[in-house]
Amino acid sequence: MSLWQIIQRLLPFVRPYRRLVIATLLLTLVGSLAAQVNPFVLRYTVDTVQGMLDRGEGLAQGWTLLAWVSGLLLSKEIINTFIQFGQKYFGEKIRIHISGVLAQTAVSKILSYQLGFFSDDGNQTGKLQTRIDRGVESLMKLVQNFFIDIMPLFANAIVALVVIFLNNKWVGLVALAVLPVYFWLSYAQAAKLQGVRRGLQRLREEKNHGLISIIDSIVVIKSFVREPYEGTKQAAVQSRLEAAQLLTRKTNFRFDGLKTFVEQIGVVAIIVLTAYLVLGRQISIGAIMFHILLFNNVSAPIRQLHRIYDEMNEALTYSEGFFAILDADDQRERPGPLAPDADLRGQFELRNVNFTYPSGTAALHDVSLRIEAGKTTALVGLSGAGKSTIINLLCQFYRPDSGEILLDGYPLAEYDTFALRQEIGLVLQKNHIFKGTIEENIRYGDFHATQADIEAAARQAYLHDQILDLPRQYESDAQQLSGGQQQRIAIARLFLKNPPIIFLDEPTASLDAIATEQIKNSLDAIKQGRTVVIISHSLAQIVDSDCIYVMKKGHMVERGTHDELYDMKGTYREIFDASARSLNIEKLAKSMADDGDEVLDTAS
Repeated sequence: MSLWQIIQRLLPFVRPYRRLVIATLLLTLVGSLAAQVNPFVLRYTVDTVQGMLDRGEGLAQGWTLLAWVSGLLLSKEIINTFIQFGQKYFGEKIRIHISGVLAQTAVSKILSYQLGFFSDDGNQTGKLQTRIDRGVESLMKLVQNFFIDIMPLFANAIVALVVIFLNNKWVGLVALAVLPVYFWLSYAQAAKLQGVRRGLQRLREEKNHGLISIIDSIVVIKSFVREPYEGTKQAAVQSRLEAAQLLTRKTNFRFDGLKTFVEQIGVVAIIVLTAYLVLGRQISIGAIMFHILLFNNVSAPIRQLHRIYDEMNEALTYSEGFFAILDADDQRERPGPLAPDADLRGQFELRNVNFTYPSGTAALHDVSLRIEAGKTTALVGLSGAGKSTIINLLCQFYRPDSGEILLDGYPLAEYDTFALRQEIGLVLQKNHIFKGTIEENIRYGDFHATQADIEAAARQAYLHDQILDLPRQYESDAQQLSGGQQQRIAIARLFLKNPPIIFLDEPTASLDAIATEQIKNSLDAIKQGRTVVIISHSLAQIVDSDCIYVMKKGHMVERGTHDELYDMKGTYREIFDASARSLNIEKLAKSMADDGDEVLDTAS
C-alpha cells in the first residue's frame, strides 16, 4: 500500500474527531511560531549589551533590559506550557479514540468471518494478534505524525528559513543547501530498512504464534519430555529476530551519524560565515547567535521529519497486514433472505456435494445424503472420512465447492446464517470453555435463562451434584474443572438452548462409562421430536439411529439401519466388528452370562 492509500483508509476513522485534529494543529502551529521568539530576543539582547559596553555603561543601566528580557521569555514559556499541554492532551485523545475504533473494527471483522479464514496459515492465532497489535500501533503513529506533527513542523522550518533569508540571503543559502543532503540520507535510510522491517514483521508473528502454540500444547510437550526441543526451536526464532533488530539499529546508527555530521557542517558554515560578516561590519555580533538559533529551528524539525518518515515506512509495512484483515470480505458470513420460522422441520439434503478445506485438503467427494426431520441420523467412518466436515457444512461454517445443500426444500445458503444457528445445538468432542464461572459458561446457551433454568440444565447433564460439592459451587472457575466436567458444561448449554436441530460430534468421548450412560439417557430424552445428527465411535450411540450413513475417505459408501448395514458385511460391518473386538465383547458377554447363571442358581 502507498502512503496515500493508507491515509485514505484512515480518513473515515479520523473524520469523527476532526475538531480535535484542527484544535491540535492550531495549538501546535502557534507553538511553532512562538519558537521563533528566542532568536529575536537573543539578538536584541546581545546587540543592546554590546552597545551599552561600547558606551561605558554597566549593570546599573542594564537592570531594565534584564527585567524586560526575563519577563518576555518567562511569559512566552508560560504560554508555551499551556500550548504544549493542550497539544499533547488533544493528540493523545485522538490516538486513544482512533486506536480503540481500529482495534474494535478488526475484532468485529474477525467475528464476521467464516472458519475458512482462520484455517489459512497466515491467519493463525499468534500471527493475527501480531498483525492487529503492530498494525494499530504503527497506524496510530501515522495519525499522530500526519495529522498533528507534520504541518506544524513544516511551518516551523519554513518560517525559520524565511526569517533567515529576510535577514541575510547568504546565510539562508547555506541553511538551504544542507536540507537536500539531509533528505537524501533519510530516504536512503528508509529504503535500506524497508526489507528488514518486513522480515521483522514475519519473525514477530512467528515468535508470537510459537509462544501461543507452546502454551496450548504444554501437556503434550511435557508428556513427551520435549521441553528442550521446543525451547531450542523458539530460541532459533528469537536469534533471527535479534539479528534483524540489531541490523536495524546498526543501520539507524550509521545514517543518524551521517545526518548529524551534515547538520554540524551546516552549523560550522553558518558560524564561519556570520563571523566573517560581523568582522566585515555587515551584521551585528548578535546576528551570529540569531542565525545559529534559527538554523536550529530549521534542522530540528527536519530531524523530526526523518523520525516521522521512518515511522511512516514502518506503517506502510504493518498496515498492509492489518488492512488485509479488514478487507477479507470474501470470507464474511453473508446472511441470506430466508429466516427459519416456527415450523422449521430440520430436513437436510446434500446433493453431489464436494468440498476442499482452504489448506488444500479434499474432504468430500460427490456426497449425497438425506437427513429426515424429527429423526436421528448417524454418520459413521474412520477418522478423516469427512463426518465432521458434513456438520461444518450444515452449520454453514463453510460453503461447499460444488453441489447443493437444502433445508426443508430451500437452499441452505439462502437462510439467514445467524437466525439458523439459533435453531441448532452443537456439541463437539472438545468444546471450548470460556474464562469465567460455571454459571456464565452454561448461561452461554441462553443469556436470558434464570438460575433455575441453569440448574435444571446442569441436572440434565448430570453435573449439578458435582457443582454443589465445589467450594464456590456455580461461581467456581469453569476452566479448573476436569475434561469430563467441562464436556458436561457443553452438554448443559445444549439443554439450556433447547434447539429443534441437534448436531453431536463425539459428545461423550471424554466421559467415563457411568457418565456416558447417564448422558446417553439425557440425550435420548432430548432427541424426541428433534432432528439429530450424531457422530460417535460408541456403538451404543449409533445402533438405535433411524438411519446410518457410512463414509470412507470423503465418499458416502453405505446407508441403512444397523441391522441392514450389518448384514451387508461391508465397511460398517468392519467398523462394528473392530469396535466389538476393542471392547472385548466376547469376554464381557461371558462375564454377564456367568453373572446371570449365578443369579439363577441363587434363585433356585
